[in-house]
Amino acid sequence: MTGTTPTPTSGIPTTGREWHLVARPEGWPKPEDFALREVPVGEPGPGQVLVRNLYMSVDPYMRGRMNDVKSYLPPFKLDHPMNGGAVGQVVASNAEGVAVGDHVLHFAGWREYATVDAEHAVTVDPAAAPLSAYLGVLGMTGLTAYAGLLEVASFKEGDVVFVSGAAGAVGSEVGQIAKLKGASRVIGSAGSDEKVRLLTQEYGFDAAFNYKKGPVAEQLKEAAPDGIDVYFDNVGGEHLEAAIGRMNVHGRITICGMIAQYNATEPPAAPRNLALVIGKRLRIQGMLVQDHQHLQQRFVEEVGGWLREGKLHYRETVVKGIDSAVDAFLGMLRGENIGKMIVALND
Repeated sequence: MTGTTPTPTSGIPTTGREWHLVARPEGWPKPEDFALREVPVGEPGPGQVLVRNLYMSVDPYMRGRMNDVKSYLPPFKLDHPMNGGAVGQVVASNAEGVAVGDHVLHFAGWREYATVDAEHAVTVDPAAAPLSAYLGVLGMTGLTAYAGLLEVASFKEGDVVFVSGAAGAVGSEVGQIAKLKGASRVIGSAGSDEKVRLLTQEYGFDAAFNYKKGPVAEQLKEAAPDGIDVYFDNVGGEHLEAAIGRMNVHGRITICGMIAQYNATEPPAAPRNLALVIGKRLRIQGMLVQDHQHLQQRFVEEVGGWLREGKLHYRETVVKGIDSAVDAFLGMLRGENIGKMIVALND
């Protein structure tokens, strides 16, 4: 039961730890750019809940928020807690409709305890799926894959699809959804032979290659002899140039991420073959997942069904402990994860 007065907070620690950004990275972030600090934990105010975070997400977009530049999300403030996706259990509630013991998805990660406005917390069911899945395959990354392929790239049955960063949380789901929706061929690139095997043997990609083993353009030409109709870009750089070269007429490109340049200190050269966009009549469109919330219910129903039927597979790389969150973030930027990088706080 919940009401307008806070539920008792006995047994809840008076302090908790949270990660602060203390310096803006130049190039690759360094551990000393971050600080793990102990802060007071108070009772939730009116309309708020106190959540003990169980899992938190680290994602490539967070690197951009560490720069003091205007973007679609405000930059992280120095000497303040960072934030990001997290799922946890409510330990105190001062909000109608959210009870102690409920599990909620929210955006106040990078900390052990989070005070969250109940209107910005989404109740999730741990019986329906593992809690960590709500940060990945059934969460923001999953919706990114679903919307980016089906809506932004206007995927249609019979398309040849190429996905870069294909062993990551978004890319692996893009390729599988494309196959389930009737793609004639799905190709992925990844950064290790182990990830390439995962793409073809577990995720059902028709072809995959290790981009570190040779020029992307040459490997893509061999994997896609008849060209590609859809390119889902998580990498940018050499991959984008190679994809433009292999696109068929009226091809569509979804620009989801450009992890190849997130830590660059100099602006990259644009793809040298951009003139091909004219003759091929290509459509190149950037995407932000928040523009596609209207697909949320359909996404959960369809992807949830595929998961229950064993038609869609996912991997997670789980790092344990709030102390390891920065290491997990840096490892994700280096491509050390397979699937979604998750930090488990309930260790």
